[in-house]
Amino acid sequence: MTAVRPVPAAAGGDEKGRRFRLLPTDRSPDELEKEMLSRWKEEKLFQQTLAQGEGKPEFVFFEGPPTANGRPGIHHVFSRTVKDLFCRYRAMSGNHVARKAGWDTHGLPVEIEVEKRIETDFGIRTAKQQIEKIGVERFNEMCRESVWRYRTDWEELSERIGYWLDYSDPYVTYSNNYIESVWWALATMFRRGRLYRGHKVLPYCARCGTTLSSHEVAQGYKDVKDPSAFVALDLVGEKGAKTRRRILVWTTTPWTLVSNVALAVNPGLEYLELRLWHQRRPRDRPVLLTLRQAQNRDLHLRILFKRQPDRLAQGQPHRGLVLSTQVPPKTQCSYQEHHG
Repeated sequence: MTAVRPVPAAAGGDEKGRRFRLLPTDRSPDELEKEMLSRWKEEKLFQQTLAQGEGKPEFVFFEGPPTANGRPGIHHVFSRTVKDLFCRYRAMSGNHVARKAGWDTHGLPVEIEVEKRIETDFGIRTAKQQIEKIGVERFNEMCRESVWRYRTDWEELSERIGYWLDYSDPYVTYSNNYIESVWWALATMFRRGRLYRGHKVLPYCARCGTTLSSHEVAQGYKDVKDPSAFVALDLVGEKGAKTRRRILVWTTTPWTLVSNVALAVNPGLEYLELRLWHQRRPRDRPVLLTLRQAQNRDLHLRILFKRQPDRLAQGQPHRGLVLSTQVPPKTQCSYQEHHG
């Protein structure tokens, strides 16, 4: 058994040297906690700590704002408990800790929640065009309404776990005051030379048509397989030629091939004309494709000519490449250049 140092009466101890009374065994922890919270509320204990800290050094704390269109979870209890420890420690160390509450009213989670509601209430699957059909103004209005849906749940959770926050004057991210403060902060950093332009690779949502933050990706990221196909298309006007010449095309929308009538080529790119043959079928088969595609196929290849799009149909060579040897698949190519 661990020895406990007695607390003298001058420090708040009782006749047995105990600072706190023993918890009754006939009452549940839930009942005792609610009794304590009720007492704090009657005494306005949080307001008292703010008043006592007036004039003392500030410890600035802004609550990382939740989005109130979703219910709080157990992970919010964990994070708020840790934040509360810092605020209480700072207050006990002689700081004034205002504990300003906030509400996050921006972001993709808000829009997704409203899209689910639109699909349920109106029977409309939410693509961008369908949102525009409802009206962007109406959609924004529904988003503003949605962000307050579970506000009471969040405030009750904070009170129940003893997490003190000042909800009397919270900051709201869609308010003009908050937006202007963000622009002011960015402008101040820009004038001080603290901003720079760079590049960053971000996840992209094809459905939403926007980049995603790490928190948005964490809501439901998964790998999916998209259908794709390689198709060899014959060149027009090549029926009388001795060899069959085709262009190799890769597409992720194979269902559109039925309606395709032409192939688009880029005049700013160079294309390779290759003559392929398989070990089991030694007859040459000319085809146009990129060098990387050729290396990844289970074929040997011989590069005939690089060609520009305007010279593909006429068969005029542009800048030739001749391989020094037959190239096994997935092997780095070595070649000699010449002008044809």
